[in-house]
Amino acid sequence: MNENAPPFWRPDIHADRRPALMARGRIKAALRRWFEARDFIEVEAALLQRSPGNETHLHGFRTVFVDDGGAEHPYYLHTSPEFAAKKLLAAGERRIFDFARVFRNRERTALHHPEFTMLEWYRVGEPYEALMADCAELLAQAARAAGAASLRWRGSEVDPFAEPERLTLHEAFARHAGIDLMATIAADGATDREALAGQARAAGIRLAEDDSWSDIFSRVLAEKVEPHLGRGRATILCEYPISEAALARPKPGDPRVAERFELFACGVELANAFGELTDPAEQRRRFEADMDEKERIYGERYPIDEDFLAALGAMPEASGIALGFDRLVMLCTDARRIEDVLWTPVAQPGRGGR
Repeated sequence: MNENAPPFWRPDIHADRRPALMARGRIKAALRRWFEARDFIEVEAALLQRSPGNETHLHGFRTVFVDDGGAEHPYYLHTSPEFAAKKLLAAGERRIFDFARVFRNRERTALHHPEFTMLEWYRVGEPYEALMADCAELLAQAARAAGAASLRWRGSEVDPFAEPERLTLHEAFARHAGIDLMATIAADGATDREALAGQARAAGIRLAEDDSWSDIFSRVLAEKVEPHLGRGRATILCEYPISEAALARPKPGDPRVAERFELFACGVELANAFGELTDPAEQRRRFEADMDEKERIYGERYPIDEDFLAALGAMPEASGIALGFDRLVMLCTDARRIEDVLWTPVAQPGRGGR
């Protein structure tokens, strides 16, 4: 962020920002109507949670709850409403959505903000392919509400009314990096670090000696694959390796990959979807492995939400998705930065209310 940028509350600055902010409101209203017309119930997840989530590279904001006896208890602002939403599915809700304010530390770029809006929705008893169809419809709904003929970012354009391309990770790695991804994954989902490292180096990826298979996978994805996704039309990137889908169930017939997809437009990741894992023992194993890796890399770990694991055992089969609402507004309004579509961006440290 430009630390010398004028404050958002200056009338001339606000006047420049206001058209995108007004479009934001129209988009939210249009999406809310779309969900309500399909019998979704809008819910509101609590922001304060015992655990912010257990993904290796997500960082939460820690706070302290002081009870009426004066005792202090560590709490976090959630990084996603996912745990709370799944508890509601266990309680009996069938179709829910939430325009959730979420918080992620160590993130502030043109596409990231420490506080942002995540649109999550869940379908009980429906396959994750239904979410793919949802994404195509919601892109069109958002564009119409904004009065946009195309989605745009940094010179790239996407037709929001075109059917999205579907591409598996295996196909994407082969097409854009010349890497046979599945050759580095065993039948039980175990990964071969050296096999992937050799192919990545041949593709021109610089690696560190302590890079894990997951680190290398992420480097190839970020450097070779993602820049080519969502060009002309949106891309649904699906069938992630099971090791890269902590909350997703394995794909029937191929346990090497998971029912996970991401939605891309203009090279920007917009959404992340799962066919939801409902095995609490397997979920605990994945959480513990991710927290071990987090501790290795960052020297910290987060508690596991035991109440979530208990609810997971009662949760029905479902599919769920998280969409970065602010990013969608950015692409509909041709905004340069996420802060351009936030009514009151978070102040920079030491910069007052800017």
